[in-house]
Amino acid sequence: MIFGGVKNMRVLCISAHPDDMEINCAGTLLKCKARGDDVFVCHVNNGDMGHFEIMPDALGVMRTNEARRSCNLAGFTHLTCNIGDLDAYYQNKEQKDLLVDIIRQVNPDFIITMYPDDYMCDHEATSKLTFDAAFMATVPHYETNYPATNDVVPIFYMDAAQGVNFQPTEYVDITDVFDQKIEMLLCHESQAKWLWEHDRNDYTQSTRVLASFRGMQCGVKYAEGFRQCMVGLKLRPKRYLPE
Repeated sequence: MIFGGVKNMRVLCISAHPDDMEINCAGTLLKCKARGDDVFVCHVNNGDMGHFEIMPDALGVMRTNEARRSCNLAGFTHLTCNIGDLDAYYQNKEQKDLLVDIIRQVNPDFIITMYPDDYMCDHEATSKLTFDAAFMATVPHYETNYPATNDVVPIFYMDAAQGVNFQPTEYVDITDVFDQKIEMLLCHESQAKWLWEHDRNDYTQSTRVLASFRGMQCGVKYAEGFRQCMVGLKLRPKRYLPE
């Protein structure tokens, strides 16, 4: 591993639903991949409630396949906890253990996850589950299916929905990979109708607007914003995110 000029790291993104990564941090992960990092993407929820017409069992499979196609486009490794929508709960031991095992299996250098103060329960629960699991993964006598990792790794929070109540502390210029980010987002075909009917949200347009706004804040065309989790043991004198 080489830090400072940072490359050849293992990056783990833990999102709530299958399209959250594409909306909020796909550009950054693409740049991580381009600099030589191994990128792993895990969605905690399977997205089985995100439609008016398609029933949950079929939709959960469909959305997992959409997420897998998106990851394949980018060369990311796809993982899932396969928890139903609205069922993520940060005090659930089985769910924590699923994430502990994923963190132990991947052994990341840093983690990107949901912002803890977001608009719906699965996003907030995923953030809290990830925070707890990142520490638990390092405890040798906490037994799961994989051995403990050595380090409590840094955590970065991706943007909140529509950027509301989220002030980035770090920005990543994604101008050169923005079209690929949108191509990945379009893999989630099932969500276009749902997000418009439920939220009046054109998800490609809203993603473009947020990236443009974050870009305006830092002087580029398109950017993604992040906040680092500022607690003890998770801070390092290095930059982990791409320039």
